[in-house]
Amino acid sequence: MNNFWVYSLRAENYRETFGIGSRIPRISWKIQTNERNWRQSRYEIKIIDPASGSEQTSGPVESSESIYAGWPFPPLISRQALTVSVRVWGSSSDDASTWSEPLHIEAGLLDESDWSAYFISPSREEVPGVTAASPYLRKEFKVAPGLVKARMYSSALGLYECRLNGVKAGDQLFTPGWTSYDTILNYQTFDITALLNEGVNTVGAVLAEGWYKGRIGFEGGKRDIWGNRLGFITQIELFYSDGSRETVVSDGSWKWSSGSILSSSIYDGERVDARQEPEGWSSPRFDDSIWRYVELLDTPVSILQPMLSPPVREIETLKIKEVITSPSGKTILDFGQNLVGSLRIRVSGKAGQELIIRHAEVLENGELGVRPLRMAEATDRYILKGEAEEIFEPVFTFHGFRYAEVSGWPGEIKPEFFEARVIHSDMERTGWLETSDKLLNRLHENIRWGLKGNFLSVPTDCPQRDERLGWTGDLQVFSPTASFLYDVSSFLQSWLRDLSSEQKKIGGAVPPVVPNALGEAFGAAAWGDAAAVVPRVLYDRFGDAGIPEAQFESMKNWVDFIAASAGDDFLWNRGFQFGDWLDPTAPPDQPWNARTSTELVATAYFARSAKITADTAAMLGRTADEQKYRELADSAADAFYNEYVTSSGRMMNDAETAYSVALVFDLFRDEKQRQKAGDRLAELVMEGGYHIRTGFVGTPIICDALCSSGHYREAYRLLKQTDSPSWLYPVTMGATTVWERWDSMLPDGSINPGEMTSFNHYALGAVADWMHRTIAGIESAEPGYRHVRIAPRPGGGIAHCSATHISPYGKINVSWKIEGGKFYLDAEIPANCTAEIMLPGTQAPINTGSGSWSWYCNYTDPDLRGPYTVDDINGEILADPRALGILMKTLDELDAPGFLKAVIFTEKLVTLRSALQMLPNPDTAIETVNAAFAGE
Repeated sequence: MNNFWVYSLRAENYRETFGIGSRIPRISWKIQTNERNWRQSRYEIKIIDPASGSEQTSGPVESSESIYAGWPFPPLISRQALTVSVRVWGSSSDDASTWSEPLHIEAGLLDESDWSAYFISPSREEVPGVTAASPYLRKEFKVAPGLVKARMYSSALGLYECRLNGVKAGDQLFTPGWTSYDTILNYQTFDITALLNEGVNTVGAVLAEGWYKGRIGFEGGKRDIWGNRLGFITQIELFYSDGSRETVVSDGSWKWSSGSILSSSIYDGERVDARQEPEGWSSPRFDDSIWRYVELLDTPVSILQPMLSPPVREIETLKIKEVITSPSGKTILDFGQNLVGSLRIRVSGKAGQELIIRHAEVLENGELGVRPLRMAEATDRYILKGEAEEIFEPVFTFHGFRYAEVSGWPGEIKPEFFEARVIHSDMERTGWLETSDKLLNRLHENIRWGLKGNFLSVPTDCPQRDERLGWTGDLQVFSPTASFLYDVSSFLQSWLRDLSSEQKKIGGAVPPVVPNALGEAFGAAAWGDAAAVVPRVLYDRFGDAGIPEAQFESMKNWVDFIAASAGDDFLWNRGFQFGDWLDPTAPPDQPWNARTSTELVATAYFARSAKITADTAAMLGRTADEQKYRELADSAADAFYNEYVTSSGRMMNDAETAYSVALVFDLFRDEKQRQKAGDRLAELVMEGGYHIRTGFVGTPIICDALCSSGHYREAYRLLKQTDSPSWLYPVTMGATTVWERWDSMLPDGSINPGEMTSFNHYALGAVADWMHRTIAGIESAEPGYRHVRIAPRPGGGIAHCSATHISPYGKINVSWKIEGGKFYLDAEIPANCTAEIMLPGTQAPINTGSGSWSWYCNYTDPDLRGPYTVDDINGEILADPRALGILMKTLDELDAPGFLKAVIFTEKLVTLRSALQMLPNPDTAIETVNAAFAGE
C-alpha cells in the first residue's frame, strides 16, 4: 500500500462550497506522505451525483499540477450537487493513492432566470438623516409530506438576518456583506431542511441599514449612499421525494412591522427595547393581523451574485481580564485585547431598566478614551424585558474595543455575565512566527489581530471610528503579509471584483476607498496601485493565474490612467497625491507633508505598476500587451532616473522613502549606483537614531531596501528600536494591535492630540512580510510556493526562530537556532514541491525536494555577544541593538544630557569610558552601566 494520500480538497478559492457561483470549478488538493522528494506524476478526479449515485471520472491525467486543475466534466448547472474525490500517482510508483475524502459541491442560482422572487421593502416613508427602527418581515407557507431537502437563497439592500420557525438560518453575520451594491450584491445560500416541519412554517427576516443606507464616512459621513429604501429578497425551494419542487418567494404577500431593534448603526451602535419584541413573530400561527403588507421594489435581480468571500462569523470569545472602577466611579471591563466585535451579556433585572455599553480601544487618565472615535458613538443600549435571565448581543453593529464601560447594571457585576465576541470574515489561518525575542513575538501577534479586526467583509483601515473604509493604499502594502497569515485569496478576490466595478465608473482611475463610499473620482499613487499589485501578490502567493487574468483589464486601465495623467514626459507630477502618508516627521495636522516628494513616489509607482502589468501580460501570453506595458515601464523608469537620481546614486530627496522605493522597485541603472544608494539609506537610518522616518509608502519596504544592499544589521536595528517612532514602541506601551501613528499613545499614557489616530490600523504592520522572508526565511520562489526558498538571515540578537506557513501545496515548517558557534536549520517541505536552501554565510544553495530535512553550519552572530563593559569601543555597542538599548536606558536613568548620546552615536573612536567621564559623577556612572550590562 502506498504511503501517500490526498487531503484538503478545494474548489476554486472557496473555503465553503455550498451555493458556489462557478460553473467549471477548478480543483486543488494537498498530498501527505512520509516519502522524501515525492512528486506527483498523474491524477484522477471523480464526481458522484448523490441523488442518482451515477459516477464519472476524468481518467488518469498526466500532470504534476495539484492546484487549480481544470474541471474535466460538463459545466455545473444551477442547484446541481456533486461530490468530488481525487487520487494521485507518484513519480516513483505505478500504484495510485486511495481516493480522497469527498468534497461536497453545490451550485447556487447561476442564471438570472432562476430568480422568481422580488425585492420587497417595508411600506413606510423613510425620513432623511434618521435611523429608523429595524423592520421585521414574515411569511407563512406550507410544507407537504415527503420533503427531501430545502434551500433558501437570500440577500438584502442593507443587512439582514433570517429565521425559520423561530430559529436563525445559519451562523453568518452582517449578511450580505459590503459590496459595490449598485452593480454587485451578494446572496447567501442556506440549507434549511432541518428547520422545516410538515405543515405550516414561517420565514422571517430582520433588516438594518448597515453600509447600504446607514451613515458612512468621516466628518459626519453620508447616508443613503446606495439607496434610501431597505430591501429584502429570498427564494425558498422545497424538493420532495417524488421529484417535485415548490418555491416560496418574497413578494407582495409578505407582511412587516417593527420590533425590539429601535436603531442600528455601524458607527453608533444598536438600541434594543426587549419589551417591544413581538413574541413568536417568526413562528407559525402568530397573529399578524395588524402588520402591514410590504411594497415591491424595482431593483433588478441581475446584480445578485453568489457569495465569493468567506462569510463573517463569530470566531471566538474572550473573557473579562479585569473589572476596573475609573476615577470618576465608572465601571469598565477590560478584555485584555483590542478586538472587533461586540459583547454578549447575560442580565436579570426589572422591566424598563436600561443598560448602556460604551466601547473604546484605550483608557486615558483611567477613563474610557473616546476622543479617537470622533463622531462614532460606539454605544449599545438595551432595555430589559424583565425576565429571569435575558441575553443581549447586538445583531447589526460592531465595535473596535478593548474596554467597555457599563452603566445601568442591575446589581453586582460579575465577569461571568460578559464575554466579548470576536467577529471577522472566516478565513483559514495559514501563518505562524515565533522567535527568541518576546517583543517581536508580541508585534507579530499584534499584526495578526489587526488583520482579524479589519478584515470584516472588506479590508478596512480601522474598525472603531467614523471611517472603517476599504482604503486601497493600506491593502496594497499589507497584502503580502495578509497572504502569509491567512488564506485571503477569495476574500481579496471578492474585493478586487468591487475595485474593478468602481474603477469602470470613473474612467480607469481607482478610488482611494473600495467600495467607493466617499464618491471620489480621482486616483492616487500607492493607493490606486492596488489594482496592479494585489492581483500579482495573490498570484505569487496562491498560484492562481485566474485572479490576475480576471483583473487584467483593471490592471491595464489603471496604468493607462497613470500614463494619461503623466503625459509625454512620463513624470506623474499632476493631481492630488497622498504620497508617503503619515511620515512621522510631518506636522500632525498635515499627514501628506512628508520628506519625500509626492511626485517622486507617484512616478516610482508608475514604473512599478507598468512592469507588473507587463509581467502579467507575459504570464497570460498576451504579447502585444506585454510590449506596450514593458515600454511604458521602461519609459517611466527612465523618467524617474533622469529626474530624481544623480549619477552617483544619490536621490533628489535625500530621505529614506526615496531610496527605499528606488531600491525595491529596481530603478537604478547599475549595481554600483544601487550599492551607493543602499549605503546612503543605511547612513540616513543611523542618523535618525534607528527610528522610523517613513510613512505608508516607505515603512513597508525599508527593511527590504536595506537588505537589498547588504545592510541587514541596520534593518534589524530599525526593527528592534523601542523608542518612538518605532515598531516596538507601541508594544512597550502595552499595545495588542498595530497603531495608525507610531505615537498614537504618548509615553505619559495620554492619547495623541491629533484628530486622526487609531489603535487598530494594520498598514504599518506590513513589516511582517519581511520578518517572514528574512527572519524565518520562507519565500515563494515560484507561484503558490511550488518552489520554496528557505534563506533565514539571523540578526538582532535573535537566538532561535520557528515559523509555519500552510501553502496551497501544504505545510512549510522552518525552525532554526544558533548554539555553540553553529547554526542549525530544520525544514519541512510539502509533497510535490521543491526547495532551495541557503544557510547563513554560505554561497551555494542546497537544492532539495519535499520531506523533513536538517542542516547545520558554523556560524557566530555578533549580535549575540555580551555582556559588554564600558571599556568596549562604541562601534561594537552600536552594532548590537540589545546592548545599545541597555546603554541608552541606563543613560536615561542617569539623567545624561542629550549631547552624550550624540557623541556615542557618532564618534565611534571615542571610548564609552571617556564619554561617561563627561558626567558629573563618572565613577558612579561607569559602575551603573557595567552593572546594567552584567544584569542582562
